[in-house]
Amino acid sequence: MIPVTPNERDGSGADGPDTRDSATDEELLARAARDAASFEPLVRRHSAALHGYFARRAPHAADDLLAEAWLQAYTARRGFDADRGPARAWLFGVARNVLSAHWRRTERQRPGGRSEGIPFRDDPWEAVDERLDAAAVAPRLRELLAALPPEERELLLLVAWEQLTPAEAAAVVGIPAGTARSRLHRARHRLRTEAPLNPLDLTGDKS
Repeated sequence: MIPVTPNERDGSGADGPDTRDSATDEELLARAARDAASFEPLVRRHSAALHGYFARRAPHAADDLLAEAWLQAYTARRGFDADRGPARAWLFGVARNVLSAHWRRTERQRPGGRSEGIPFRDDPWEAVDERLDAAAVAPRLRELLAALPPEERELLLLVAWEQLTPAEAAAVVGIPAGTARSRLHRARHRLRTEAPLNPLDLTGDKS
């Protein structure tokens, strides 16, 4: 649970009258460095989206991963830098790290553990593929997605499923926005060419 003092809860802290609900995400994160209550609107605003991110990639652990992501985001809130991207992208970046750690733990817990020299799986494509299968996605589209480089596929799904802009998706993955746009263009072009009937709208452009 995020600690909140009585003064912070009623909005009578250093910032004067409570303006948290009208503040931007970036303003809230800046305030949260000294005012724990300013973090609470972020939880309300973004929990549904972050839970969807986890549910589409690790459905059986989504609730626990969401709680872990918020705990890590709160702990790291003073490290947010608006010059490196918007708050929403920063939160999804935290979620991405939590998911990666989850898959590493999953690998360790598998019977026999991890073979020496084989890297941990940071790209949970098998779980995503199961979700696509459950959605009755055309086999050809699933094959094309599986064949994409992991980073291109991740960018594509961040934009299509999580409704991030290419710039936000770039910040999540940790690459320049121009690089992300180039890789998205390449991935979208391939899908448009080889799977023109696309039930997931994976090729829709966003600003």
